[in-house]
Amino acid sequence: MIYGLIREKIESGIVPVGYKLNEIIKALFHTRPKNVFEMFGFLSAKHTHFKTGITDDLGLVSCQKVTQAFAEYLADSMTASGSYPIDAFDYHGHGTGDTAEANTQTALVTEVDTRVSGSPTNPSAYVYRSVGTITFSGAHTIAEHGIFSASTGGTMLDRSLLSTTVTGATDDTVEYTYNLTINAEA
Repeated sequence: MIYGLIREKIESGIVPVGYKLNEIIKALFHTRPKNVFEMFGFLSAKHTHFKTGITDDLGLVSCQKVTQAFAEYLADSMTASGSYPIDAFDYHGHGTGDTAEANTQTALVTEVDTRVSGSPTNPSAYVYRSVGTITFSGAHTIAEHGIFSASTGGTMLDRSLLSTTVTGATDDTVEYTYNLTINAEA
């Protein structure tokens, strides 16, 4: 069944080309293993060229890697929400590093530009979404994105290596849409 193929790609960190995010989330929901609580991160991007005003919708550019640091933070927040506020994960950062993703990473490899606070929403059951727009401070080729709990430092929820890099100039922008899906045990 197609749902199984979609899950296989997502679990391997491969962006399933030709599927909308809601189709991917539905596939993961319907194929989740019994007695498994799971989280998946999905990143979409739109690059706007400052000089021309043209926006390139890059669509889904990454799936995975929710970090071990976030999982630990989540567990800590269950007993000390004042010290570990779960609603803090709204800062978008990006960089030029192209090192492979690993759930043990705690920072971007080569962060550039200034992190921005996104707009958090809960668009549907089991989905957290944050949308943030980063402005280029110079010419860069962006290869990675992260969601953090602070404007500097902080805990990284997810590091995404982009399937399509974004080459931009000063004052170009990239609008990132990050979706964290959380599926309860089946």
